[in-house]
Amino acid sequence: MSANALPYRPHNHSACVHQALSEARTVCASRQARLTPIRERVLELIWQSHKPLGAYDLLAVLAEDGHNAAPPTVYRALDFLQQNGLVHRIASLNAFTGCTHAGENHTCLFLICRACRNVLELTAPDVTRALSDVSAAEAFTPEETTIEVAGLCPSCKESDDHD
Repeated sequence: MSANALPYRPHNHSACVHQALSEARTVCASRQARLTPIRERVLELIWQSHKPLGAYDLLAVLAEDGHNAAPPTVYRALDFLQQNGLVHRIASLNAFTGCTHAGENHTCLFLICRACRNVLELTAPDVTRALSDVSAAEAFTPEETTIEVAGLCPSCKESDDHD
């Protein structure tokens, strides 16, 4: 994988995938949820890149793997992974990315590069606190918060600056 394909910071991507699968097994075991081979493979495919994947992208790779999966199979796997806090849906892209806080209820803040489509999930306690404060002021109880910020990652910005 080239340096430009990494999401903003260099890291050992195979360790990233391995850790995500290990955390998924732990989360599912603690919840007595069944991480079937197809669900695990879908999660692995999602974690192989920091570019969110759509259901049909996943379906195509599964077909290449020799799986005879139909769209409902992929959608059920994605639904299971979402329900167990293992992936997030990026609404603006209609695609899915791995969750870096597996199994935790948290505010999702994503930086989405509009050029390379890499996604970085961040933790922003000040943003979470501000959202909690404004919600409480309106006597509103948030159940799920996802913030998507589109822009340019450092690599794409540098490329753009040199054009």
